[in-house]
Amino acid sequence: MSHKVLVVDDAAFMRMMIKEILTKNGFTVVAEAGDGIQAIEKYKEYTPDLVTMDITMPEMDGITAVKEIRKINPDAKIIMCSAMGQQAMVIDAIQAGAKDFIVKPFQADRVLEAIRKILT
Repeated sequence: MSHKVLVVDDAAFMRMMIKEILTKNGFTVVAEAGDGIQAIEKYKEYTPDLVTMDITMPEMDGITAVKEIRKINPDAKIIMCSAMGQQAMVIDAIQAGAKDFIVKPFQADRVLEAIRKILT
């Protein structure tokens, strides 16, 4: 059974890149979201096994969305993906409940390594 993934990023091309990496490697992208509010709605609708979450987005940022998703499911598996690899952001994301952090631009093997580590 392939794992279901929700891809969250305000940039459509980033969602497309992540989706391509995942689908090529046997994952099923069940939904995409362009901001934190959509991410929460899609999470409730699809209950994915994993979420890839951007930090800086309109409407609601990724860290707030992580906190909200973890209220729905404390065991939610979320990986942050952001160009801002600032130490404070990484710490905030992990404290909010993210399991890992990938800095953009990312390599496909780094994305897959983080995902496999979390899903096993």
